[in-house]
Amino acid sequence: MNKRWVIKPHNQQIVDDLCRRHKLSPVVAQILASRDVTSAAQLDSFINNRMSDLRLPEELPGVTDAVSVLLKAVQQEKRVVVYGDYDCDGMTATAILCQCLRQIGGNVGYFVPSRLEDGYGLNCDQIRKLKEAGTDLVVTVDCGVASFEEVEMARQLGMEIVVTDHHLPGAKLPPANAIVHPGLPDSSYPFAGLCGAAVAFKLAWALCQSHAQATKLPPALREMLLKLWGLAAVGTIADVVPLVDENRILVMQGLKLLKTHAPIGFRALMRFAKLDPHKELAAEDVAFSLGPRLNAAGRLGQAQLGVELLLCDQEQRAEQLAEYLDNLNKSRDSLERAIMRDVKKQIENEFDPEQEPALVFADPSWHQGVLGIAAGRIAERYYRPTVVLRNDPLAGEEATGSARSVPGFNLHEALHACRQHLVSFGGHAAAAGLTIRHDQIAPFRESFCEYVSQSLSIEQRQPELAIDAEVALCQLNLEVVRGIEQLAPFGQGNPRPVLCVHNVQLNGEPKKMGSDGRHLSLQIRQADVGMRCVAFGQGEWAEQFRNDEAYDFAFKPVINEFRGYSSVELHLLDFRLTRHGAPVVSI
Repeated sequence: MNKRWVIKPHNQQIVDDLCRRHKLSPVVAQILASRDVTSAAQLDSFINNRMSDLRLPEELPGVTDAVSVLLKAVQQEKRVVVYGDYDCDGMTATAILCQCLRQIGGNVGYFVPSRLEDGYGLNCDQIRKLKEAGTDLVVTVDCGVASFEEVEMARQLGMEIVVTDHHLPGAKLPPANAIVHPGLPDSSYPFAGLCGAAVAFKLAWALCQSHAQATKLPPALREMLLKLWGLAAVGTIADVVPLVDENRILVMQGLKLLKTHAPIGFRALMRFAKLDPHKELAAEDVAFSLGPRLNAAGRLGQAQLGVELLLCDQEQRAEQLAEYLDNLNKSRDSLERAIMRDVKKQIENEFDPEQEPALVFADPSWHQGVLGIAAGRIAERYYRPTVVLRNDPLAGEEATGSARSVPGFNLHEALHACRQHLVSFGGHAAAAGLTIRHDQIAPFRESFCEYVSQSLSIEQRQPELAIDAEVALCQLNLEVVRGIEQLAPFGQGNPRPVLCVHNVQLNGEPKKMGSDGRHLSLQIRQADVGMRCVAFGQGEWAEQFRNDEAYDFAFKPVINEFRGYSSVELHLLDFRLTRHGAPVVSI
């Protein structure tokens, strides 16, 4: 699908000033200007985030009350259970509080619900089971702030409950003994964008200080907290929260700490992901390699093993768990690719996705745990609001599924408008889950597509590619790209810069890579400068190139290191014929 290239605006005078005052390359200066990092103070904050810049834990709403409840439970030797979530953020948050409470002498266990059997968040049946097993206090991580009924039940059963969360609260706050949340109503906390693991880390930090009765911690607690900081960084990256403000500090410093303070299980997982444990991780290593391996455990109903891996202190067991999670991730990838193949067949046989306002797919063989990630990939590829359903009549009368949106379209409002066809639904503007009777899938598809066609214009159905700057290949030497790397960590809110180059030719035939030809490698040149391009997952592009044509390329520049040799490599995102390309638009 053709993308509309949009170059971010910049003020040339500001770019020139950044180059002169801070000795930056014009490419790096333009990227900073496009991200509104223009003053000396902003540049210092962006580049030189320090541990001391993190806000003190007692400033987080609810922390003081939670510390009081938890320390009293530890002192009275009460049985505490950390109730987590099945995604990477929830697993890391669970491990953080378990490790901290155990370190200060707590009698602590953990429970992570099954995505396939329990669903998200607090569950009344599981709360009863926890009470029957002798639990005195439940502390939630990454869930609970909207669970009024479940928290009320826990209190009625005689349990104390501390809620730590970052999701949107419900109509009224649950009657917990304490609620730790960066975005509580009427809170003055200046940053509501923390993830569940970051909230858990702040609480752990406050617990350590209160237990030690000092802000300067003894060595054992300090070393543990540095290890937990790394896990908070992993949760922050995997939960795709904006890497700004405190999140940028947590991630930048946390990635450094993982080099020296990574838990045994995390190091084992790095080995299976073929990441060098002696090198500093990049945020993309977590986002595209380590996070998916932990998330695969949750998607396939094995989240408890993910937490066990993060808490493991035995090398042999850690190796076994890491290998098992690696295999789960391979299974997840296989299941996801099977859905994508089936979707491609449905498209080839039934309709043209570019003529449809929205996409709704259903199949009885698809695995429930990977529907969300498949819906996201389909929505990204075809730039349409997408619903993916598992509709196996043998498994029951209802189909369940996931939905993903595109920028500018509120998915939750769309499902609400089509609610007469649904048994239930929940989520937010960008992502949702739903349950529907099999006989309602066809009328739902019609109603959903009609709503989208009225709410999303044809122009809004064309994807945009945001570009930081137009460059010449001769500008992209190692020094400049290393300067770009200084703007890391990259992720939500601070994406890896995208550049474009005009009037480039191929230098040889494109080559497919990978055992199944999924990826593409090509050599390009502009004047007398040549570079290697790689397009991941786009092997089919090979047939679209001709050596006698000139092209415009949009790409992410990276440094490729191989056998001790460093070179600039371009990760291709989009291309077009130079003479036929739609105009690049500056906004």
